[in-house]
Amino acid sequence: MRIGDLANQTRVSVRALRYYEEQGLLASTRSESGQRRYGHAAVDRVRLIQQLYGAGLSSRTIAELLPCVDAGVSTPKSRGRLAAERDRINAQIAELTSTRDRLDAIIEVTSGPNPQCDYV
Repeated sequence: MRIGDLANQTRVSVRALRYYEEQGLLASTRSESGQRRYGHAAVDRVRLIQQLYGAGLSSRTIAELLPCVDAGVSTPKSRGRLAAERDRINAQIAELTSTRDRLDAIIEVTSGPNPQCDYV
């Protein structure tokens, strides 16, 4: 598929896909006219990259970990890195959960009528 097709299927900009290639996260072949071509596996690859970015991993970290993903094996170093990232994400989840719970408490406490807080 062409780069525009991949962008549409993954809802990622063409510019981002080019960046992924520059960073070594995504590979393409070239047609005779020089257009980028991607296999169907590229859709899953881009989605994985997006998830990892969304979780806060840098492109450098992703580039270091993708060879292990591709090979289906890991080293003690890569497992340690993955575990550290997982632990960081778990800490973020705990913090977000705490914040959500505090907001729920505020909503509960302030749910009565109050003319001083009538913004709507």
